[in-house]
Amino acid sequence: MLLILRGGDSTSFIDALRRYVFRSRVKLTLAEGSLASDAAMSLYDVEVRDDVIRIGCGSHTMLFGANVSGDDAWQLEQLREGWPWLPDDALNELLPPALSLYRIGAVAIDKGCYPGQEIVARLHYRGGNKRHLHHVALSKRVEDGTLLQRENREFVRLLNVVAHAERVEALAVINDEVASQFGQQDKKIISDEGIDVQLLNTWSA
Repeated sequence: MLLILRGGDSTSFIDALRRYVFRSRVKLTLAEGSLASDAAMSLYDVEVRDDVIRIGCGSHTMLFGANVSGDDAWQLEQLREGWPWLPDDALNELLPPALSLYRIGAVAIDKGCYPGQEIVARLHYRGGNKRHLHHVALSKRVEDGTLLQRENREFVRLLNVVAHAERVEALAVINDEVASQFGQQDKKIISDEGIDVQLLNTWSA
């Protein structure tokens, strides 16, 4: 089984998992490699060619392997599909509903047992979650994980931010009440830091 972390440190993650390996014949090792993008392959399809693992993401494919020449193109493709990558500032700060992970099958509500499952299920069935994932455009580049404020209150929590030739795009977690202020998708709201934020897309599940 290969796990590609969408945030955090691999060495620390392995050390944490080792606490749960008792009598099972399981060996945890760090896989060295780089990520790159390639032509589209069906969602969740996996192929292995010449020690390169190809992971289908629908609109694109991610490559992983020790002999892969890494690139950054996959970052924008993942961002636009709403697949979040967590900066250090957001680790252990957000529950799955706030990242809209249900829609990509990343969270199971009716099976399994994992830390925080009761909270996740309660938020899902009782509608307690008030924050969701959004795709936004920014007027200038800021660091991943930046917390923008408006009127001295939390406005937008940015996750991964990608600057390219046309503009700056980011995935952001936004409170539903704040998100409703955008109204039409072409409306821009200025943060206290002087950054224009424009809502491009949203995922509510």
